[in-house]
Amino acid sequence: MEGRIEYRRLLDSLATAVLLLDEDLHIRMVNPAAEDLMAISSRKAVELFLGEVFVNGAEDIEEMREALAERNGFTKRLAHMHLPHGKTVDLDYTITPIDLDGETFALLEMNSLEYTQRINRDQLFSSTQATTQELVRGLAHEIKNPLGGLRGAAQLLARELPDEELTDYTKVIIDEADRLRNLVDRLTGYRKPLDRSSINIHEVVERVRNLVEAEVDGRGIHLIRDYDPSIPPFLADPEQLIQATLNIVRNAMQSLSSPDVKHDLGTITLRTRTVRKVTFGPRSRHPAISVEIIDNGPGIPEHLREAIFFPMVTSRPQGTGLGLAIAHTIVSQHHGLLECESETGRTCFRLLLPWRSELHAERQPVTSS
Repeated sequence: MEGRIEYRRLLDSLATAVLLLDEDLHIRMVNPAAEDLMAISSRKAVELFLGEVFVNGAEDIEEMREALAERNGFTKRLAHMHLPHGKTVDLDYTITPIDLDGETFALLEMNSLEYTQRINRDQLFSSTQATTQELVRGLAHEIKNPLGGLRGAAQLLARELPDEELTDYTKVIIDEADRLRNLVDRLTGYRKPLDRSSINIHEVVERVRNLVEAEVDGRGIHLIRDYDPSIPPFLADPEQLIQATLNIVRNAMQSLSSPDVKHDLGTITLRTRTVRKVTFGPRSRHPAISVEIIDNGPGIPEHLREAIFFPMVTSRPQGTGLGLAIAHTIVSQHHGLLECESETGRTCFRLLLPWRSELHAERQPVTSS
């Protein structure tokens, strides 16, 4: 018995998702990584038939039965598995028949391809975004220099004009120069140092909700709160997270104001959850706080979905394309992830922020006895 407990502890510590199946492919044990992968708790999964978890897996299950009958394991690459709640997971899996106390079992090891694909995508995006930002900053610097000259010349000209009515024209030049300068500052000035403090994520989300509540009044948009009150405090810059979340919520509001909306009531759901382990970068894997902003708008055009976090990318003629780029930069400064899933009728932006208890320990005051 002691040996089995040790084996269980070892399996629970693995990042690989592992299921122990009996001869009839009913689940007997689930490790935490498998709970995350299948989005189901161990308590609910145990005793379920594998086909009740992977609802489209008839062909795979038949191959597993044959492997058990022949006592011959195998590995399958790029399997597409559908979960009961509608999510699809891409994974590699290995089935290995084993004997325990004279009974036949199978060990099913599953490696999600989502992490690998996301890491590769994030690394490519980060590299491309860094290049784009350097280009934008260089261009912005070149724009601000002549803008300052134009504005100064317009001010000097206004002083020399004999007719005060003519100063209306110089005022237009000055105002437009200021507007362009502010736009350029927004392009280049959102990488501010973080001012971290211990916060509750609901302080951020509620502040954003209060800010936009008046804006959605009378526009046929309903705000829905779906919070997990058990989420612990963590270290973050509250003002910057408010800015990032507000940008995304306002993006959802603008989407719901689109003429492509086919319903009378728009909804924006603010949802908070904890996630047991999330891969941040190629090595770092930590518990995370998840903030989701979900709207029932027309969705993001498919040709823009891979580029929505780049500056100046927008589907709206009057948009600047800066809000989501700024939000992505702020989340990245917190070593988090900003993800987007979009289809017609549902768009979900998900902020994943790492929570590490040792960060709080660093902030605790030192007392002497």
